Amino acid sequence: MSMIKIDMNSPEFIDRMEKTVKFTDKVIKQFGWEYNPQQDVNEGVQMGLARNKMMYNKLFCPCFMVEEVDGKPQSVDNRTCPCTPAIEKEIPEIGSCHCGIFCTPEFAAAKREELGLAKETPTHSSGLSKEACEALVKKDEIATDEMIALLEARELGMVKFKLVDVREHMEWEMGHIKGADELVPTSSFYQTLEEAKISKEDNIILYCHVGSRSAHVARIMPDLGYTNIGNLTHGIVSYSGEIER
Repeated sequence: MSMIKIDMNSPEFIDRMEKTVKFTDKVIKQFGWEYNPQQDVNEGVQMGLARNKMMYNKLFCPCFMVEEVDGKPQSVDNRTCPCTPAIEKEIPEIGSCHCGIFCTPEFAAAKREELGLAKETPTHSSGLSKEACEALVKKDEIATDEMIALLEARELGMVKFKLVDVREHMEWEMGHIKGADELVPTSSFYQTLEEAKISKEDNIILYCHVGSRSAHVARIMPDLGYTNIGNLTHGIVSYSGEIER
C-alpha cells in the first residue's frame, strides 16, 4: 500500500474535521471531561481522527497503529475513540487519555499551572563526547533532550543515525522534527520502508505523536532484520527542539 496523502484544504477533509470536533465536544460533555489546555495536542488528535475516518471509516485512535486483520483494518489494542482503556483506566488513574486530548478537570487545571512555569532545564546538552553519543544512540528509549543533543552531535559529524517519522503524511505537513530523514507512515509501513532504502545496519530512531505507534514499529523492525532501533519516548508532542512546518 503506497503512502496516502489527504489534502487538509479539501472540502471533504474540512467537512470531516468539523464533524470530528463536534464528536469530541460531545464526548467531553458526556463524560464530564475537559480538553487538554495545549490546543495543538487537541487539534493534532482531532485531525488524526478525521483522517482515520476518511481512510478506514472508523474513528481509530491516531496514536496507535492500524493493521490489516483478515482483510479488514483494525487498531492495535482495539483503540476506537473514545477507547475503553482511556475510559476505564487511563483517565481515572492518570487524569488523561493516552493521546492527551481528554482530561479530568483536575488534570487540566494542573496542566494549565504547569504551562505557566519556565521550561525545565535539559539534563543533557551539546558537547557530549563521541563515546557518549554512540552510547546514547544505542538506547531503546530516548528522551527529548537526548534527541536534541543527538541531532546537534550528528551535525558535528560525531554520530550517525536516521530519524524516521512514522506518522501520516498530513501530520508531517502540520509539523515535523527538524532533522527528520524519512517519513514512513504506519498506514503504508512495509512498502514505504522498502522505498526508503534504509540500511538494516543503520542506527534508527523512530518517533510519532506520543510514542505509541513508533514503539509498536520498533517491535516490528527487528523481525525485518533491522538491528539498532530507538524510540523517542513521548513523541513529537513533548519535543522541545525545533519543528519544521
